Amino acid sequence: MTTIGIHAPGAMGTALARCVGAGGHEVLTTAAGRSPATARRLEAAGLPDAGSLDAVVAADVVVSVVPPGRAQEAAAEIGAACTRTGARPLVVEANAVAPATVTAIAADLPTDLVDAAISGPPPAPGAAPPTRVFLAGPRAEEVAGLTVPGVAWVVLGATPGAASATKMCTASVRKGWVGLLAQALVTAEHHGVLDEVVADLRVDFPTAGPGPAAAAATKAWRFVDEMTAIADTQAAAGLTRELFDAFAHVYRDLATSAYGDRRPEDLPDAPDVGNLRPRDGR
Repeated sequence: MTTIGIHAPGAMGTALARCVGAGGHEVLTTAAGRSPATARRLEAAGLPDAGSLDAVVAADVVVSVVPPGRAQEAAAEIGAACTRTGARPLVVEANAVAPATVTAIAADLPTDLVDAAISGPPPAPGAAPPTRVFLAGPRAEEVAGLTVPGVAWVVLGATPGAASATKMCTASVRKGWVGLLAQALVTAEHHGVLDEVVADLRVDFPTAGPGPAAAAATKAWRFVDEMTAIADTQAAAGLTRELFDAFAHVYRDLATSAYGDRRPEDLPDAPDVGNLRPRDGR
């Protein structure tokens, strides 16, 4: 049995912890230093609290799952805990960050790192299809050898950064599309042609409508930094960064909308496009 630590247990981290436990592994995680909502989330998932990050890094493997803007801070926390305790877990950097950020994190950690990227929804044991998790780095095969129901490991080779580069490319299409959809729907409502626009879009995009845009708005606060990471990744490839710097503004507006304060499960069945507008009225 492998002991796997999860830092930090947000919605994605808690879902991953459930899958890890379903695979027969011991799970170590903690709500120490986090919000009361995190403690409630762990309790609801039946996950014991290890009490501190120092206890979590005693695991064989530690997975970092945080909003992209916190990735380097979280890595520094893991590194400090390793230094204090002498622990040397294999760290799986599973955040939506640019390859250059992975390189910087790896250079500062006192232990080995596997670059990882989660592609898809939070995993669940028995879900079909399973959530894909890309892996890259010299020790990626070790992680891929772990049985975690609900997760499909995809090893991309021994070069750290490849997993994050893949995520940046796929997320640019998926989240870029939703950002375009949100802008189009709000504009259509302004001009009084919302129904016509949705009907026409659904000829080519059957899921087009307020639902995907409203769901994205509930998570937009963390997507802002992801858009900047995509801009960094594209700039490193010699492309303009202006496109995804602009999408960062789109998601910042969505984060300030009425739906930006809600959770996905709290959305109405028929979201109101007016609630996608930023609160400053733009």
